[in-house]
Amino acid sequence: MTYSSVARPDGTFPSLRPITGTWFDFRHRNPIAAWSEAAAAFTDDQWRYKVWEMVDAGMDTLIASCVSLHGKAFWPSRVIPDRWPVAAADPVEAVLAAADEREARVFLGLGFFGVDVSDDHRATPAERELRRLVPAELLDRYGHHPSLAGWYLPAECGISGYFAPVYIEYTREFAAICKQLDRSRQILISPYGTRSAAGDEEYTRQLRELAVDIVAYQDEVGVRKTRVEELPAIFRRLAAAHRQAQIPLWANVEVFDYHGQPYRDPPIAAPFARVERQIAAVSPHVEKVICYQYFGLMNDPDSRAPARVEGAEKLWADYRRWRKDKGV
Repeated sequence: MTYSSVARPDGTFPSLRPITGTWFDFRHRNPIAAWSEAAAAFTDDQWRYKVWEMVDAGMDTLIASCVSLHGKAFWPSRVIPDRWPVAAADPVEAVLAAADEREARVFLGLGFFGVDVSDDHRATPAERELRRLVPAELLDRYGHHPSLAGWYLPAECGISGYFAPVYIEYTREFAAICKQLDRSRQILISPYGTRSAAGDEEYTRQLRELAVDIVAYQDEVGVRKTRVEELPAIFRRLAAAHRQAQIPLWANVEVFDYHGQPYRDPPIAAPFARVERQIAAVSPHVEKVICYQYFGLMNDPDSRAPARVEGAEKLWADYRRWRKDKGV
């Protein structure tokens, strides 16, 4: 099912939109994410099952957090010789082939090429060379897949009123490389610090300078930086800036929670009552609602490729029931 991204005359969108996209991991860069070992054990067939499961849950857009981590690749790479030990012969191929079957879109995360996975957007000369070589290799190996929609830039930006100049340099460098290789593939980013985004004329100018195609802002409810009731005003301000810049605005709804402290303790699935409020808060202001993330935080109880934390099966069931009840 395809959901319209056409705005109403007043610039708003339908008041209630389902989640139609998600991140997934071949391995999460934070070791507290319990689903990394499950992903490493997936066979090629299990990756196919997992893609089908996510699409059956309404996810038409799948975003690989990264195709390499700590200087090791997840695919059989010529330019990154070290490779993560995974059960699948080629998990990237398995995901793209399954997405082709279901007419889903996939964005591949371009990073992290060096051992350091900090959010510093600068790079060593060797890493800078891999920024050029890796997209070219991925296109050569996987470019025939119609599901390969583009690239995700995983070195996140913390907005503090505005985007930092070093981040704009980072996105523009990657955009120039990727667009030279294939202008049809889109570039997606997902910044945090969303509540602080100025949304004014200078901010609009920066949006154009980023040279990216889609911005999916983290709602930061899961990490407890923003309250749900604050989201409408935040995304209304962003929507005005994005209309001026003519850049699609997506909401990245966080569907996780914690027993303890964010970032320090393992994430668990959020209660759907909270997620439902997040969806309702952002829906009128964005072209698409996606989430971080189905993978690990939602799970079909009958999945042949289980990846789950506490509460994942309940969140899956509650969200499935809600979609049916709302007819979305």
